[in-house]
Amino acid sequence: MNHESYPCLLCVDIQKGLDQVEYYGGKRNNPEAEDNIYVLIDFWRSKKWPIYHVKHNSTHFDSPLRAGQPGNEFKDCALPKGSEPIIEKSVNSAFIGTGLDSLLKGAGIRTIVICGLTTEHCISTTTRMSGNLGFETYLIEDAIAAFDKKTLSGKIIPADQVHEIELCILNGEFCTVKSTKEILQEF
Repeated sequence: MNHESYPCLLCVDIQKGLDQVEYYGGKRNNPEAEDNIYVLIDFWRSKKWPIYHVKHNSTHFDSPLRAGQPGNEFKDCALPKGSEPIIEKSVNSAFIGTGLDSLLKGAGIRTIVICGLTTEHCISTTTRMSGNLGFETYLIEDAIAAFDKKTLSGKIIPADQVHEIELCILNGEFCTVKSTKEILQEF
């Protein structure tokens, strides 16, 4: 870890609408993800380290994450507190059209720890960009989750497999994958 600045916890799309599993493909893995997210947030707050909350404002009319819908609200495990910044986006990357890169670099942040939803969409895209923008990036495998996906031929790929493939692709190239326990021990 880069010890020149405090690591930032980037909480991506931890919103109530993502509990509508059927809308997102059916079954979800990592049922303990929200518990681990809460542990991470609590640890960061105890250290007084920066936490940034990202909210997805979907532009799709039927999306549970559309602004103004109850599903757009943050889950209880990840409610922003005090002056913790809220970054609003309408695309998969927390860095596109939000000024997040400038905010983090302006605050002297060099290390980002990512948690949230979903592994195969906004987590993967944000992690890739974080690494490409030069941040030392950690992805917390048990504080993120994926959904079942249907292939073009109609075959269902289970959420656990989707999750594992994404982690395999991202680790060592765009980030370092760790568990909640491992990152807390390291920091």
